[in-house]
Amino acid sequence: MKSPRHNGGFSLIEVMVAILILGVAVAGLVHGINTALASSKESELQTVAALYAQGKIEELRAGQTLEDGENEGDCGAVLALYRWKQSVTGTEIPGLHEVDVVVEHAQTRREIYELKTLLFEPEDDSTTRRTGGRKDSKSNTRPRSTS
Repeated sequence: MKSPRHNGGFSLIEVMVAILILGVAVAGLVHGINTALASSKESELQTVAALYAQGKIEELRAGQTLEDGENEGDCGAVLALYRWKQSVTGTEIPGLHEVDVVVEHAQTRREIYELKTLLFEPEDDSTTRRTGGRKDSKSNTRPRSTS
């Protein structure tokens, strides 16, 4: 009578199943890393676009006057992936302007970020120009009678 032989190794089927499981796990890991990188790149695009749009509004805010109309342009050599469009329109309230800045991808024209705000430009008045934006309190008072 022969005694049963016990091998300490793995069979071919066991090795193939282990390789299949390992392959599926590695494929899932690579897909997860690829998704994270793409999400990070999209976040970077949106952040830069938001900062550029805010900068365009700050340029308007710092300027002397607001003129209604539309402008557009590219964002320069450093930000070659972006283009911007700016629209300034008046509202029913005198001096109040609605500003809309859109930053889009330069090649696909896909909108990346849009920023809307309202800017107020006080009307020019001779009393406000003399006193740096404040009305002259002396111009509204009457002389007192000294009787």
